[in-house]
Amino acid sequence: MKTALTIAGSDCSGGAGIQADLKTMTMNGVYAMSAITALTAQNTTGVRSISEPPAEFLRAQLDAVFEDIFPDAVKIGMVSSSELIRVIAERLSHYGAKNIVTDPVMVATSGSALIKTDAVNTLAEELLPIAALVTPNIPEAEVLSGTEIKNREDMLAAAKFISEKYGCATLVKGGHSINDATDLLYSGGRAEWFEGERIDNPNTHGTGCTLSSAIAANLAKGFSLTESVRRAKNYISSALAAQLDLGRGSGPMMHNFDLNGEYAREAE
Repeated sequence: MKTALTIAGSDCSGGAGIQADLKTMTMNGVYAMSAITALTAQNTTGVRSISEPPAEFLRAQLDAVFEDIFPDAVKIGMVSSSELIRVIAERLSHYGAKNIVTDPVMVATSGSALIKTDAVNTLAEELLPIAALVTPNIPEAEVLSGTEIKNREDMLAAAKFISEKYGCATLVKGGHSINDATDLLYSGGRAEWFEGERIDNPNTHGTGCTLSSAIAANLAKGFSLTESVRRAKNYISSALAAQLDLGRGSGPMMHNFDLNGEYAREAE
């Protein structure tokens, strides 16, 4: 069985972060593992508190995984400090990790900041050059490219800049008021648009985590980057279309929308 590792923060409400990643990777057919970069007290309405593990403990988590069950793909999500970012970059380089998908998580769906200001540059300089793919949304792509994005032409310019500066494929996600969930993949000097129809569902907590994890899972299984993005977009669209409605804020998606079997049945 193919394997994937998520390196990200924990979301105690289960809709984003490590919890969303593990659900997504499982539903996309790989064995999922995790290394936790932060504990968060959060729910659908916002982030209340963040607690980081010591850098050496994160290092120990990564060593434990790579020395025993080497992952076929790695997804990197929320990492809020420069110290932890450097540990991740050093360990992944040390082990020669492959199929690294970096989701540069900067702000939660609720609007809460998830990364320290000084860590943004460290993330760009340390993690993007070792990534196969980086998946910024519009605000994150603006930060990484230093440009304002108002239309498709701006998306293309930002994606090209990020890809060429850091040497990684770039998927700019267009769901932040630019278009109807149409994303742009820029890789190897080639741009490819993935058209998408915006689904009428206000519960979008963890969409970025879910998409990047689905892409990583499909890369782990041997699909091409383009096909992995396509399959991941189809998965997240179906999860949103299932219309799960939990919580008082922007709720989670139904990651297990296609989970049918004896052990998933409710009591009669």
